[in-house]
Amino acid sequence: MRYLLGLTGILFVCLIGRAQEEETELLIADDSIPFMGDVDTFEYERFLEIVEFSLFEHYKEVWGKERAYEVIDSMGYEESDRPTYPDSVYVARLNKLNESTIIDIQANDDMITVIKYFVRNRRKFTALCIGRSKLFFPMYEEYLDKYQIPIELKYLSVIESGLRPTAKSRVGASGLWQFMYRTGRMYGLETDSYVDERNDPEKATDAACRYLKYLYGMYGDWSIALAAYNAGPGNVNKAIRRSGGQMNYWSLRPFLPKETQMYVPNFIAMVYMMNYYPEHNIVPVEPKIYDHEVDTVCLKDVVRIHYLDSLIGLSDEDFEYLNPTYKTNIIPKTEHPQCITLPVELIPVFLEKEAEIYAYEKNLDSLQMSFVTLEKKKYHYVEAGESMAMVAEKYDVMVSDIKNWNGLKYTKVYPGQRLTIMIQEKKYVPKTEVSSVKTTSSSSSSSSSSSSKVNYSYDGKYKYYTLQNGESLWTVSQKLGIPFGRIQELNRDLDPKRMQPGDKIRIEKI
Repeated sequence: MRYLLGLTGILFVCLIGRAQEEETELLIADDSIPFMGDVDTFEYERFLEIVEFSLFEHYKEVWGKERAYEVIDSMGYEESDRPTYPDSVYVARLNKLNESTIIDIQANDDMITVIKYFVRNRRKFTALCIGRSKLFFPMYEEYLDKYQIPIELKYLSVIESGLRPTAKSRVGASGLWQFMYRTGRMYGLETDSYVDERNDPEKATDAACRYLKYLYGMYGDWSIALAAYNAGPGNVNKAIRRSGGQMNYWSLRPFLPKETQMYVPNFIAMVYMMNYYPEHNIVPVEPKIYDHEVDTVCLKDVVRIHYLDSLIGLSDEDFEYLNPTYKTNIIPKTEHPQCITLPVELIPVFLEKEAEIYAYEKNLDSLQMSFVTLEKKKYHYVEAGESMAMVAEKYDVMVSDIKNWNGLKYTKVYPGQRLTIMIQEKKYVPKTEVSSVKTTSSSSSSSSSSSSKVNYSYDGKYKYYTLQNGESLWTVSQKLGIPFGRIQELNRDLDPKRMQPGDKIRIEKI
């Protein structure tokens, strides 16, 4: 396997995560790389956040399809080769790109410097995005053609989200095209308790094309339209006034917000990277699934996502990967039917069992089965650029819960930090067993009455509590009104995975 994400890459990601917390610092893996003199005045944080989020997500995935492209092999590179070129080569390539698009691609010194940075420091990100593009770009190109806007705008989503439909920014933008809530609503992307259409690849792409075409209509220049996509028309209009009416992006650039000053160069750099990656010995990471391997089916009724695992063999994780729109386990029945994306080979299975899927709850009743919700411990490793609030949102829990589960006083977290999360897990059991496996109430308001009914034991050094069915350290802490961090501290030697009813846990030092 020629493309490796090794320890060096992980360390670099961690360093970048630290740099994101310290807003004044811009880390470059190799400071010998020439860069524009005042580069530290530009805010790369948002883009770096997208890059490193994508890399961390890759470490957690098993792609299983990595291979070297023949075009790269044919160039005779060794695996570790990182070819360099004189500026004249970059100029020639940028000029060639400029000839093929109506977007103004200038081969100036600043642009060459940004590209040199990308070909040295953004190789892994490029490899990942080339792979993901095979799921999204065919669909992008259809919409770009439909609205008659430049095909190169498909690369805009790369710098917006790293081609991650579930990407979220710290200011609330979401999806492949990073729509804010209000802008998304303006372009027909609905958000409610069940769905967030900003995360729907197709609907968001349609909305992004319409918005970009609107912005181009305002300014008559695609580079300025891109700046407005990033900063908003208000900031661009303000920059135009301050510049004395300049309507060329490169003349307007010094008057734009700092992040936007780098937005168009970042976009052009990604256009370059996605077109000239073989010349830089960048081996694409193969995608989990290709566009031609999926199709859609529209629903006639409510569906619970976790039923699909039992009935058609599609795990919750794979369903979420293909259908990032849904916020809960329920796909609602709506006036305009919800359409879900499935692997092509599973569509006949779905259609065969469609009636059973809609009636699965009734089927469980007929089998005298029901489901209970059990509390299960999960470990989450904090990613670069991730806050405790983002972790809480991911697992649908409260920040205060995370602090309690981990005995933390503050909300600040750091990349690589392990957080304990208590999640709810559904389990199907015969109805006669429901009462014996349901989790104990976690209401602390009943802790005093509960504690009076339980039996304790002592050994002269500690006071002990005996675990009941479905209980964990967390539920016991809530039941007895004892801080979770305190119980963790007293039971460091216990392996939570091996805990079972009847085990004794320390709850107080005598």
